[in-house]
Amino acid sequence: MKLRRRQFQQLAAGALALPAVPQAHAQAYPAQPVRLMVGFAAGQAIDILARMIGQSLAEQFSQQVIVENKPGAGGNIAAEQVAHATADGYTLLVIGANNPINSTLYDKLGFDLLRDFAPVAGIYRVFQVMVVNATFPAKTVPEFIAYAKANPGKINFGSAGTGSVAHVTGEWFKMTAGVSMQHVPYRGAPLALADLMSGQVQVMFDNLPSSIEHIRAGRLRALAVSTPAPLELLPGIPTLGEFLVGFETSAFAGLGAPAGMPREIIDKLNKGVTAALADPKIKARILDLGGVPMPMTPAEFGRFLANETEKWAKVIRAADIKPG
Repeated sequence: MKLRRRQFQQLAAGALALPAVPQAHAQAYPAQPVRLMVGFAAGQAIDILARMIGQSLAEQFSQQVIVENKPGAGGNIAAEQVAHATADGYTLLVIGANNPINSTLYDKLGFDLLRDFAPVAGIYRVFQVMVVNATFPAKTVPEFIAYAKANPGKINFGSAGTGSVAHVTGEWFKMTAGVSMQHVPYRGAPLALADLMSGQVQVMFDNLPSSIEHIRAGRLRALAVSTPAPLELLPGIPTLGEFLVGFETSAFAGLGAPAGMPREIIDKLNKGVTAALADPKIKARILDLGGVPMPMTPAEFGRFLANETEKWAKVIRAADIKPG
């Protein structure tokens, strides 16, 4: 994995050293509609933000940008289609947290995230919050860990499904805190949250947007957030990193292209996405969805993907997680 990670970082940095295409070609792009492939159904946060970014790019480029939803296999169907597309900038992938996770979760994929994609730009991050039922006896992370150690295997943690960010975050928590918990996968966060509030499961490491209103209403108790620093949205709630060194997780979205795409097109798309993220309306919508804008250079996004892939590979292998 370390070798692949170094190779990907070299590719990401090397995007700046790719042979230049004729300037006229760069100026002409895009000369036809651009497709943004999303590996999930319409209406989810990653789809909503992809459409906003796509609309901004369409306005900047005076060219149609079409968002296509290709759900299935944890987002792998869309990723494989883009991996094998022509590297001309007209078929792009909205990369999510599922992609680095899937790189290890699935034994056989028709593509390699760190080999077959050129990183283009970051879009946003959404962090996790550790939430328990309002009647759960633990009110802090240390109290939770102590309770879990005193009751090994008796705590169930819910997730939006096997291999989801909530699942691998819970497994990482188990490993770093040294506790035993049983994973209960659901078909999406709403079902898991319903059982959390009714006491069928005791804890969840949920994406903040789907839990925040339940926390504010007192139906769930937040113990910690997975952010680098405390959040203004949840005053007084500590970070998991305060108790477990280096513990930071997030769902995210960014833009990727088939490997080998010309440098000038990567740069033009990166500039367009960065400009979109500076739009007050788009920034406000990201914040409204519980996220934070994540503008990055292609090289920065490449390093981010390599780090995420390596981090989750260690968790998935140690916990022996298999696709659901």
